[in-house]
Amino acid sequence: MRNRRRFDKDRDAPAGGASPAGRLCLRASARPPTVLLPVINGAKICVVLPAFNAASTLPRTLEGLDRALIDEVVVVDDASTDETREITRRLGIRYAFHRHNHGYGGNQKTCYALALETGADVVVMLHPDYQYEPRLVPALAHMVASGVYDVAMASRILGLGAVRGGMPRYKYVANRFLTLAQNLLIGQKLSEYHSGYRAFSRRVLETLPLLANSDDFLFDNQMIVQCHWWGFRIAEISCPTKYFPEASSINFRRSLRYGFGTLGVSIDCMLCRIGRRPPAYLDRGSAPASTLSVDSIRERISETNFNV
Repeated sequence: MRNRRRFDKDRDAPAGGASPAGRLCLRASARPPTVLLPVINGAKICVVLPAFNAASTLPRTLEGLDRALIDEVVVVDDASTDETREITRRLGIRYAFHRHNHGYGGNQKTCYALALETGADVVVMLHPDYQYEPRLVPALAHMVASGVYDVAMASRILGLGAVRGGMPRYKYVANRFLTLAQNLLIGQKLSEYHSGYRAFSRRVLETLPLLANSDDFLFDNQMIVQCHWWGFRIAEISCPTKYFPEASSINFRRSLRYGFGTLGVSIDCMLCRIGRRPPAYLDRGSAPASTLSVDSIRERISETNFNV
């Protein structure tokens, strides 16, 4: 296989058992099996894709992944009404289908729980709408697998990727304003909080009380603020983006509600810093009761090729 560095037990073992010089030694025993090791810093990499009506873009997104460096790919479909499920079954990847729609955040909860079940050391979340560049998965994974960072985000704002990619002007201005406000409120310095392309270490996903988070779009913002509140190290890379009709987006009204919601999350964090009792998603004391597990998401799944 080309997708793993091979460790050969005969070739790489110490030479203490070598035959005397000049003598050909024929072995009767079978050659020991080759062991396949993860490529990126010895870490197992899993990419999760929370899908909803992604039939037209999911195959293109997967084609952009470098499978030589990725150990597992998991698609979770959130009760799509198009052909997403039929296409996913034919792709030869891991999948799970929800019985009912659980929202964008609810989909991610299933994604991360199943990713942990694969034994992944690093989990990369990528939208299946082909809006983000899938070839950057190894870059994000390397930053976390190196042990230098716990979280890595692909920022559309670093550089000129957002504007050149067609991000609507009002969204760009809102992104910049909200990011500035959140940085000031929680004491961070990120270029954006709203990217749907990010990588997490296993420890992050096992520590945060993600079941206490929203099931809607606010989930992403809560998760980044949680990472900051728990003291996890966050990095960013620049990422181009593409806006086109098939790419998922939310309308102006939901964008407005989301914007006020993100400010509320940051205000929660600020108030926690000055001693106010934290809400459930920022409560370190009760966090273990709200961490992810397969048991927490099993009932919502109608079909899967996982053994859960």
